[in-house]
Amino acid sequence: MSEAVEQRDERWPLLPPILAALGLVAGLIAHWIIGIGYQAEVGAVRLALLSFVTVSAILFGFVVIRSDLVRSALFALGCGAVAALILYFNGATSGWSATEGWRVVCLALAIGIAAPLFQAGREGGFRPISYPLAHDHAWTNAVLWCLGWAFVGVVLLLSFLLAALFDLIGIDLLSDLLREEWFWRPLVGLAFGLGLALLREQRRIVGLLQNVAMLVLGVLAPVLAVGLGLFLIALPFTGLQPLWEATKSTTPILLACAVGALLLVNAVIGNGGDDAPRNRVLRWAALVLAVAILPLIGIAAVATGLRIGQYGFTPERLWGLTFVVIASVVAVAYLVSVIRGRRAWPQRVRPANLHLAMIVCGVALLLATPLVSFNAISTRDQVARLESGKVSPDKFDWRALAFDFGEPGRKALERFKASKNEAIRKGATEAATATYRWDAPDGTQAVREESLDKTLRILPAGTPLPTELREAIAESWKCRGEPCTLAFLPEGKEAVLLVHSQFQPEPTPATKPATSSRVVRSARYGGSDIVERYLLFGGKWVDADEAIASSTDTVSDPRAKAGLDSGQIEVRPVQRRQVFVGGVPVGDPFE
Repeated sequence: MSEAVEQRDERWPLLPPILAALGLVAGLIAHWIIGIGYQAEVGAVRLALLSFVTVSAILFGFVVIRSDLVRSALFALGCGAVAALILYFNGATSGWSATEGWRVVCLALAIGIAAPLFQAGREGGFRPISYPLAHDHAWTNAVLWCLGWAFVGVVLLLSFLLAALFDLIGIDLLSDLLREEWFWRPLVGLAFGLGLALLREQRRIVGLLQNVAMLVLGVLAPVLAVGLGLFLIALPFTGLQPLWEATKSTTPILLACAVGALLLVNAVIGNGGDDAPRNRVLRWAALVLAVAILPLIGIAAVATGLRIGQYGFTPERLWGLTFVVIASVVAVAYLVSVIRGRRAWPQRVRPANLHLAMIVCGVALLLATPLVSFNAISTRDQVARLESGKVSPDKFDWRALAFDFGEPGRKALERFKASKNEAIRKGATEAATATYRWDAPDGTQAVREESLDKTLRILPAGTPLPTELREAIAESWKCRGEPCTLAFLPEGKEAVLLVHSQFQPEPTPATKPATSSRVVRSARYGGSDIVERYLLFGGKWVDADEAIASSTDTVSDPRAKAGLDSGQIEVRPVQRRQVFVGGVPVGDPFE
């Protein structure tokens, strides 16, 4: 932390009681808005009111200074009003899709960037905004945020400790109060406001913690630089194909690495002057990280483009594409700064950071609003793929349309319910009437059944596989593309499924032959999970555990209740069965 930052805030004795009272009032109002108990859906008006109160109160605590109360209050109230309007127009949570949380993240990001820009601009007259001041305020706010919640945690732990202490002597008042939402919510607000005020008065301590945090991050920079460097060097030899085969999370992983590199670069180069790194290893590590951001983002862009080309737009992929575009702008700015600045590249990166922060703040604010509807874009794209025949109805992700695409997806389902195509009408109806997302078809059942036809062996050979049993095995995804065997038991009313990969004998030393007992232990490893049983129950093939659970309930049997009341309890021997493979017992015994 620079000397100017340490000297700019003078002691204000009224700050702790003001912020403590503000936190207490905000907690009480938030409790009044939220209400009591768990609520699955929150209305748009309540969301707007809650965001206005919390955002305004928290921001005021961070930006208020005694010499500029009016502008501090106006900035906090303005940000609270913007947050309230955005959440109001986004609608109630009942209409949110699975990715709507990213709008809240973008809103928080925009406000988190706007606060240090306002603080730095206020001190420098806004023309121009001082990068050292903005840099210091950004890091200080981050440290204060973490320490403030740590203070809240300490206060709550102390409260519960005192409650337990008084419980020992039969005074339950504090324990009862801590269970009441109207008590602990204002307590959290009061603790955060008080902790924030006390920490703001200790500028040197906060500055020391900030320096420690930046020092720790700086030490990690060479580690990440070496790792990313080796990763990029290995790519020409391994190719990009392993990236697509290893995981579907290629883009998030690469974006996380890019964000980590960006954070560590700025931790190393600081705000200039005394913060400039003197260690040559740190300087080279920062340079490697600054250059490595662009190829990482380039690979992420390729991965995102491949997924979109194969499966079309979804809100999740559009959010990923947006983050890739933003990260690409940052990566290009850093690479240009390195090329043009050469050894003095940090001097070019720092002002670039200021402009990038303003751009990201504006874009994040736009993305938080409902002006850009990824749900509508995705719905139009997926509907076009279905109607053009690019994807068949049995492989179409109806579940996503019902639960992930918000209101546009649900409207498309209603339209498809009247389709002349029977397969489309059936899929849309099942998805629209599903209570839970896992009850709706996701288009993978047909893929799993096709994979099952290639890997499933049926015993006795030539036994026909009932359609219901085929669907049940495919739905459970037990085989997962691996060789497996379905053995029908005598009378054909029961079948067991065994996956070949689960039968691996334990390794034995070369000098000691494997014994049957060692094989038995290996085959039995995993218990009943190794054997999947199916029964012909009620004319349909179902999972044996589900059939047994639905057909037996001893608790409701009046004989068991009468026997329990009379104390008639005994233990009887029960004959059970077990699957044997090659003479080896496999799985757990069953009735």
